Amino acid sequence: MRPFHRLRPARVSLRWKIAALAAATALLVVAAVGVLVHLWTAQEIRSRAEARAFNTVYSAMATYRSTRTLIDGAELDPAELPAALRRPADGVRHVAHDGHVDGNVGPSVWAAQRTGGPDSPVLAVRVNMSSELHELRRLDLSMALASLVALAAAAPLAVYGAGLLARRLRRVSETAGRISAGDLDARTGPTEGGDEVADIAATVDLMADSLSRRLRTERQFTADVAHELRTPVGGLLAAADLLPRGETEDLLRARVRDLRGLVEDLLEISRLDAGAERPVRDRVPLGAVVSEAVARTGLDTEVTVTVTVTAAADAGPPGPEAARAGETVETDPRRLERIVGNLVVNAHRHGDAPVRVTVEGRTVVVRDHGPGFPRDLLRDGPRRFHTGGTGRGSGHGLGLTIALGQARLLGAELRFENAPDGGAVATLRLPA
Repeated sequence: MRPFHRLRPARVSLRWKIAALAAATALLVVAAVGVLVHLWTAQEIRSRAEARAFNTVYSAMATYRSTRTLIDGAELDPAELPAALRRPADGVRHVAHDGHVDGNVGPSVWAAQRTGGPDSPVLAVRVNMSSELHELRRLDLSMALASLVALAAAAPLAVYGAGLLARRLRRVSETAGRISAGDLDARTGPTEGGDEVADIAATVDLMADSLSRRLRTERQFTADVAHELRTPVGGLLAAADLLPRGETEDLLRARVRDLRGLVEDLLEISRLDAGAERPVRDRVPLGAVVSEAVARTGLDTEVTVTVTVTAAADAGPPGPEAARAGETVETDPRRLERIVGNLVVNAHRHGDAPVRVTVEGRTVVVRDHGPGFPRDLLRDGPRRFHTGGTGRGSGHGLGLTIALGQARLLGAELRFENAPDGGAVATLRLPA
C-alpha cells in the first residue's frame, strides 16, 4: 500500500546551506583581515617615510647652516614642493604628501623647513615610497591568493562536516516519517556526538516508545471490549429469534445484526493490528473470486472481467467461462473476498448507483457515482469511525480500514481517488 502523504516543495539541503554559510563566513573573515592588514601596513609605510623625511631634513639643515652646501636629496625651493610647505613657519619642520594612490598616501613624502627669516628659501627633502607601495600591492595580491587557496581547502571540509550533520538529521527525519506512516517499531537508535541532534534523536525515540505503548493499550482495550461484547451480542441475537414475528422483531433483529457486525469488525481490526493474521495463499481465478464476492453482498453491482492479451496469448481467444474467470492469481481468496465486499458495500452505502466493478489483469477497480471520497481520506487514508462529510452517508467507518489492512497483509496496493467526472474510485492491485 502506497503511503498517504502531502507533496512537499523542492528544498535546498541543509548540507549545502551550512556549507554556503561557512564559505560566506570565511570570505567575510578573509576580507576583514585583508583590509586590516592593508591599512596597518600602509600606515606603517607612511610613518616610516615621514620619520625618514624628518630626519633627513634635520641633517640637511644642519649641514646647510654650517657649510652652506646641500646633501644628496635636499633642495632649496623645489618646483614640485606641495603648496602646503611653501610657507612653513620659521624653524619648524613640516611634512606633506604629494598625492594619493589607490586611496592610500601618495608615492612621495616631503619634509621642509625655512632656512632663515620669513623671506629665506625653504629647504625640502622628498622621500619616495614607490617601492614600499609596490610591496604593499604584492602583499595584497599574496593575501588574496592565500585566502582563495585556504577557502578552496576549507570548502570541502565544510561540505563534509555539514554532510555529517545532515545525515544525522536525515536519519532522525526518516525515523519520524516511518513512525508517522505506521511503523511503530522504527527507532533512531544511539546517535554519536552528544549534541542537540542526539537529543532530538533520543526525544523521537522516547516519543515513539510512548506512542507505541499508548496504541498497544488502546488496541488491547478495543480487542478486550469486542471480545467481551461478542457473547452478550450473540445472546441478544438468540433472544431476538424467540420474539413473535412482526415489525418490532425485524427491527430489533436488524439492529442486533448490525451490532454483531461491528463487534466482528473490531475483532478483525484488532487481529490485524496485532499481526496475528496470516494469509493462506492459493491459485484462484481473480474474476471468479471477485464476482463471487460481489454476489455475496446481495447488492446490484455491475461486474466486468477483462482478459488481458498477455494472459490469453498462449491459449487463443478466451471462451465465455475463461472470460468470467479472468487471470489466475496466487492470493488468499477469503481475504480478497473480504476486501472486494467491503469496497462494494462502501460504494453502495456512501455513493450513488450505478456501482461498477472492473477486473483487468491483476487489478480490481470499484467505482460509484456519488460525491466521491472526502479530501482528508484522499490525503491521510481511511480512519476508524470516520466516514467524512454528511454527503457520504452513515456507517462506522471500519470497512475501508479493514480493506486497507487486508490489502497490506496480501502485499497488494489499495488506492483511493475521485474520478474527474465525479464518483469514488478504489483500485486494488495484486502483486505479481
